[in-house]
Amino acid sequence: VQLQAFGGGLVQPGGSLRLSCIASGSIFSINDMGWNRQAPGEQRELVAGITSGGSTYYADAVKGRFTISRDNAKNTVYLQMNNLKPEDTAVYYCVADGHWGQGTLVTVSS
Repeated sequence: VQLQAFGGGLVQPGGSLRLSCIASGSIFSINDMGWNRQAPGEQRELVAGITSGGSTYYADAVKGRFTISRDNAKNTVYLQMNNLKPEDTAVYYCVADGHWGQGTLVTVSS
């Protein structure tokens, strides 16, 4: 399984970004998809997850600001990030059933 993430960049505090991740390769059925992040000097942490049935999980730090969704037909998972804060600055990684993609950098700064 290969995962390719898009959508990172530089945004001002209070701004929004939408991350996308497309899964390809030996895909029969992907159950869990999600996003982890790693800030400089910090450990990786789970940000949000979504099952094939649509059940979602959010870390407390992003509840009410981030929304995860998926399009099973396109093997794609999205992360809509609103009201971004400087502490959201990190490399964001797409994960699907234990497979990791390359990260995409999100920088929140004025």
